[in-house]
Amino acid sequence: MSLKTLKIKNLDIKPEKGDAFPYETDPDLPKLHTCLIANAKRGGSKTTSIINLMERLPYDRIFIVSPTYHSNLNLMKRLKKHSIEDVYEDPNDISCLDDIVDKINAERDLLEKYLEDIHKWKELQKFLNNQNELFSIPDELLMDFFSNGAFQKPVWKYGLENGNELKPKKPCMAILFDDCMNSGVFTKGIKKLNSMVIYMRHLGQLKDGGALGCSFIFAVQSYKSLHGGLSKTIRNQMTAMMLMKTKNEKELDEIAEEVAGEVSKETFMKVYNEAIKEKFDFLFIDLHKKDHHPSMFRRNFNEFLIIPEN
Repeated sequence: MSLKTLKIKNLDIKPEKGDAFPYETDPDLPKLHTCLIANAKRGGSKTTSIINLMERLPYDRIFIVSPTYHSNLNLMKRLKKHSIEDVYEDPNDISCLDDIVDKINAERDLLEKYLEDIHKWKELQKFLNNQNELFSIPDELLMDFFSNGAFQKPVWKYGLENGNELKPKKPCMAILFDDCMNSGVFTKGIKKLNSMVIYMRHLGQLKDGGALGCSFIFAVQSYKSLHGGLSKTIRNQMTAMMLMKTKNEKELDEIAEEVAGEVSKETFMKVYNEAIKEKFDFLFIDLHKKDHHPSMFRRNFNEFLIIPEN
């Protein structure tokens, strides 16, 4: 039986302008922002692999929640865009979540202040370029910009888009949770963490629209856990996954069901087995791949796994 259709006028859905992944990355890298889960047993090289990816992504500020930060210090130092003030080594202290949100909002406030200041600066320039208006310059403009015997133009620390001072680059931020299973952020703080992940693209909302957003990166030893692991909420928000070698068939089945919607379970297992040939290999699954990427699956980061039927 073939179905007939009848078109209804003026009820087409009009998508909102803008991109759910607004931060530009190199052509072969994933989109941002991301909710990335790296799953591997202890010693499976998940932190090393994550750092290799993060140092290639255009992050301006990185927050790290990890009780093993100093154990991995040489590795963590490769993340040039983080400072010790943004490292939280006690994941049982759930106040770190509020502190990170406050810092994201502080970045938002700085961006909005810069935009206000640059508009004031342009107003000041109009006075300075008009000899007849020199003595009419408002005191607040003089106080805002005159320092050390000269007028100081506002400077945005993250640079400008195409050199346009009215289009400052938004800071690109990420939070890395490493070795935090069974800690406070995954137990008593899980409601707060869930909320942060759900609204990850909307953190640091701007008063004129849009937001800074933030990536979430989780390095865990188990994809599912009865207590103190990744919640279903976080797993549902996942945009990418790094799956290292595992002998846990039940866990593989669960992952295949949750992330392999575009292929059959049998095909997923073939892709997985192809990806983990060597000791520290992993299957990288990109659930929101770029249009020009030939596959959502990769062996490590540098080899696409292309399914013949696709």
